[in-house]
Amino acid sequence: MIEQNQNQMYPPPLPLSVKPKPRRTTWVWAICIPLGLVLLYVCMSFIAGNRMLTNSLFHMEFHGIDEFPSMKETWSFGKGNIKAARIDINGIIMQGKQGSFFSVGKDPVETALRMIRTATQDKDTKAIILVIDSPGGGITASDIIYNELKKFRKSDPSRKIVALFGDVAASGGYYVASAADYIIAHPTTITGSIGVLISSLNFKGFGDKYGIKSVTITSGKNKDMLNPLKDLSEEQQKLLQFTIDEMYKRFVQVVAEGRTLPEDEVTRIADGRIFTATEALKNKLIDRIGYWDDAISETCKLLKVESVKVIRYEEHFTFSTFLDAIQNIDISLRNIHDHPLRMYLWPL
Repeated sequence: MIEQNQNQMYPPPLPLSVKPKPRRTTWVWAICIPLGLVLLYVCMSFIAGNRMLTNSLFHMEFHGIDEFPSMKETWSFGKGNIKAARIDINGIIMQGKQGSFFSVGKDPVETALRMIRTATQDKDTKAIILVIDSPGGGITASDIIYNELKKFRKSDPSRKIVALFGDVAASGGYYVASAADYIIAHPTTITGSIGVLISSLNFKGFGDKYGIKSVTITSGKNKDMLNPLKDLSEEQQKLLQFTIDEMYKRFVQVVAEGRTLPEDEVTRIADGRIFTATEALKNKLIDRIGYWDDAISETCKLLKVESVKVIRYEEHFTFSTFLDAIQNIDISLRNIHDHPLRMYLWPL
């Protein structure tokens, strides 16, 4: 009896818990991860309005992607059946990729070229409104954009280009604008600076003072011209001046052709000086002082229509371009050139 009461004082022992065997979900992740990536790609392509989605998925192309760019078209301004593409040239005109998480790794020159080519391939686009805010840049980069604009005009004699200057449209910026049929400058625009430059720093005096010397093995005496620790010889100065004079001559010819002016008249003002909008109009470097509405008005006059529908171009954003942007990120300041460049540039 006593033993029975003692048993009642303690609760019965709890049963041993048996842990369930963990389920293997490796196969689930193996299916979900690839499927998720595919769905992410499709969603981003759909959001971007990628018209070539099917072809992208199966890696099929009907045209060269650089010759016939596929860009997203966005309605920007105005209305009507006649399209005009707004293309902006901003900042220093220099080739070089500038990839980041928020871009597709295209350099500004390549982006401008793709926009111009897109407008050229679209038969419904009858004009380009070129909005320029640039002090210029590389000689070749400026000339490539200029040449592509000339192709746009040549593709259809009825097509027109109107340039609208922003804060600055100097040197290479003005070189590009020379392809336009009509040029408008804001009242506060700085333009001109027709000329060429090449510059380099010279530390020879500093090196001599502190015992720093340049040790360079070359195949010829002119191979290391503009070495910062050596002075230029008279012969080397003449060689560099010749290249500058050749590029300057081309600049004058381009302006004379675009503005329908005698070359000697252009040469008279092409000494690198800058002009206000009033001075530029007086010297026939522009056709009018005005604003965006005036650019629209002049475009309509040139096309002989009452209104135009202005569109912009944007790159399609897809999963592949996102990966390309990541691949092109470079924190080593690769866009800073380590050698002298010949420039159509107003040195701000």
